[in-house]
Amino acid sequence: MQTFPQAGSGTVVVIGGALKADSDAVWQRVVDEAGGAGAPIAVFPTAAYEPERIAAQIVAALSRCGAVAEVIPIAPHLTGVDLQARLHDPALIARVAASRAVFFSGGAQEYVVDTLQPGGQPTAMLEAIRSVFAAGGVIAGTSAGAAAMSRVMFRDAMDNIAVLKGLWRPGREYDRGLGFLRDGLLIDQHFLRRGRIGRMLPALHFLGCRLGLGVDENAAVVIQGAQLEVIGGSGAMLVDLGEATHDAALPAFNLRGARLSYLDAGDRHDLDSGVTTPAPHKLQGACIDPAAPGFKPADLPGRYFMDILGDGCMLAAMTQLLEGPEPEVLGLAYRAHPTAREPLPDVGFEFRLHRGPGLVGWRLATPGSQGCTVLGARLDVTPVRVASPLYTPLLAAAGQP
Repeated sequence: MQTFPQAGSGTVVVIGGALKADSDAVWQRVVDEAGGAGAPIAVFPTAAYEPERIAAQIVAALSRCGAVAEVIPIAPHLTGVDLQARLHDPALIARVAASRAVFFSGGAQEYVVDTLQPGGQPTAMLEAIRSVFAAGGVIAGTSAGAAAMSRVMFRDAMDNIAVLKGLWRPGREYDRGLGFLRDGLLIDQHFLRRGRIGRMLPALHFLGCRLGLGVDENAAVVIQGAQLEVIGGSGAMLVDLGEATHDAALPAFNLRGARLSYLDAGDRHDLDSGVTTPAPHKLQGACIDPAAPGFKPADLPGRYFMDILGDGCMLAAMTQLLEGPEPEVLGLAYRAHPTAREPLPDVGFEFRLHRGPGLVGWRLATPGSQGCTVLGARLDVTPVRVASPLYTPLLAAAGQP
């Protein structure tokens, strides 16, 4: 039976992908958590399609922040390398075990798990990585490297609509992850940019997980036991199905009462208590509470989100719900041009965000700033029938030129 490291042994840094080389708040935090200047960090380009180039970029960024970073040349796409020999090389294993942090590159997370735990069985190299974590070290990963941190991970589920329609197979859309996080917490990345709430919700439901953490691009979440802290240039979405219900009589995926919270840079969250603490500079401004006496909604135009899974649309909808005059915001997820083999070709999904107990938020006190925190938005997802084609051109009336 596969064994996992104890949650809380060390620090996990999950990075949402597209991390900029000059995003020192994230790079420096990895180095600081590993012990600061001189910390030895093992860099695994295992997921990368161009491992030499990607590894060099990561080493340069970590070195600029004071680390002693070393590439561990284990990747299916490395040319002229005996992968199995490297995986079992005692000297290489010893160097990894002596590190204070391990950093996994982006790419494809299936390369990580298939290489380090083929068939679900950990290699000696993976055990060395786990020893770093058990000793209080850092396990960090960006994009695919972040996705692999969960005990169960998204493997190859690139089509949000297909997952919403029920395409969810072990070894295909999902697989065993490396297991550096607690049970019931599923990680995703590129979250807002790629509308991955569309796959997160059904994944949590099918897997019986309560919590999902979707990290956006150029942002990271530092996880130490039950404590989460968001850093970087964007934020992360916390998806909680603890109070959600599902109607098994409906012929497609549906959900009522999911709870969504968007955490911005500097915000903290306690997984055990469920309490979120906004960044101190946010608390200098007023709390936005639509249920409070005297709440004055912002003058926002009503917006129906025709592609709720579009780039940034879910956060925009949550912000409109928090600050706008209406108690609900609607959006649609659907396939505009289904193929002949598309399952449920006329089915789409209505996303209904609505206010409930505990919906509050904060904005940065600086005028014109965009950073925001939104806690406790409620979400229902209902299957609907969508016309195909959705629209047709208007024709001139008979007898008109």
